[in-house]
Amino acid sequence: MSAAAGTVAGTTAILLRAAHAGPALAVTVLSALLALSAGLSPGRAALVTAAVLAGQLSVGWSNDLRDRVRDAAVGRSDKPLATGALAVATVQRACGAAVVATVVLSFACGPVAGLVHLGCVASAWAYNLWLKATVLSWLPYAVSFGGLPAFVHLAGGSRPPAVVVAGGALLGVGAHLLNVVPDLADDAATGVRGLPHRLGARRSTLLAVALLVAGSVLLLVTSSMGLASTVAGGVLVAVLAGLALLGRGRAPFYSAVGIALTDVVVLVVR
Repeated sequence: MSAAAGTVAGTTAILLRAAHAGPALAVTVLSALLALSAGLSPGRAALVTAAVLAGQLSVGWSNDLRDRVRDAAVGRSDKPLATGALAVATVQRACGAAVVATVVLSFACGPVAGLVHLGCVASAWAYNLWLKATVLSWLPYAVSFGGLPAFVHLAGGSRPPAVVVAGGALLGVGAHLLNVVPDLADDAATGVRGLPHRLGARRSTLLAVALLVAGSVLLLVTSSMGLASTVAGGVLVAVLAGLALLGRGRAPFYSAVGIALTDVVVLVVR
């Protein structure tokens, strides 16, 4: 590999880290699975997945651009913009390109579907730019996660089931609470006061469990899975919920994450 190629590869890797590659990949994979389970053709499913990936990249980059000063203040060594490993202009250009790709790919899925997906992305941007530090920090997650299955179904020409939209919204709010809990101390040091910060770690985890259990029940009782699979899913959720309520240390957090993953599986295979 030439020095130039190595530099490009290195910059790309750091850019992906700044885009929150883990969560972006998780949402992108979820959208692909939803597209296939909704009966979309491989080509249509690929288009939906590409639109979601572009949107997630724009959301991740906008988040790090917005928070770079705050991340530097608390010594976030995992944030390339905060450490100076990436130039601000580089991320701005990448974010701008991702926004353009999101608009083009979203409308390629159909005008109504495109508007729904752009609404989901705009909601996530609203979280980054404003709502993250307010008591309404949960709202963009409800809108974006509830809107994702709606976008997938509309892209395939079908009406999104209301229970799936509601289940996605519950999953999104639960995921928001769980995602913020590990960063409560850093956020408090820089004045971020979203809903999880006002509730505290313990109550945020318990509320997340309650929402995820509610989403699980909603998706399970309305699913077309067999009785045995439905009962097995319910038992698994009940066990994880019990561990979350009674566990100590990080056990409640990991148990709640397990419920979230169960909800994702049910959402896909229902």
